[in-house]
Amino acid sequence: MKKTIVTVVGKDKVGIIASICSFLADSSVNVCDISQTIVNGFFNMMMVVDLSLSTKSFKELCEEGQKLGESLGVVVQMQKEEIFDLMHRI
Repeated sequence: MKKTIVTVVGKDKVGIIASICSFLADSSVNVCDISQTIVNGFFNMMMVVDLSLSTKSFKELCEEGQKLGESLGVVVQMQKEEIFDLMHRI
């Protein structure tokens, strides 16, 4: 399994989750876990996804995710699990 952490942050509006999930599904990316919250009108979502069957490279997914985020008015970031783990070690 090629796990990746996807974060989405920005001002809340209708369709953010649907747009992000559609983008991932269209790229054959499976959502393993998802958590989202809205605080004072600000949207925050973290997803653990599996890229094993993806039709796109990690780089393509990152670039397309960023463009999608810009169109939605949010910031979309993707980090490979192993890098995420190393960054958050004590």
